[in-house]
Amino acid sequence: MPFADTEATQRHIDEISGDVARAMLIMDRTGWHTTARLKTPKNIIPIFPPSRAPELDPVENVRHYLTAIRLSHRVFETCEAIVATACEAWQKLLAKPLDCRTRRVPPSISSGFARLIAICDPPMS
Repeated sequence: MPFADTEATQRHIDEISGDVARAMLIMDRTGWHTTARLKTPKNIIPIFPPSRAPELDPVENVRHYLTAIRLSHRVFETCEAIVATACEAWQKLLAKPLDCRTRRVPPSISSGFARLIAICDPPMS
């Protein structure tokens, strides 16, 4: 999809909704995330962190992890070397996904989200 807009967001939410029993979806406050035209299914719980709080944005945590831990203080000879290094960093992140979250999110926030997850989606027995 070539644009980030309400239609793209709706398709993304619908795709997630069809694959899970319940999910929390963290979204920033861009217009296409907050418009009344966006129809959120009952099994999706939208979470809107405060504006101008990048430390609460999971994408910012990923960006910070990739740049600070894997991609900083390096000189690349070619564009292909940059892409290869970024792909390798991404694969390492996928192999160890909690590593980036624990580097920047303050404990009070991460424990708050953990409590919210436990409330919204209790463990299956």
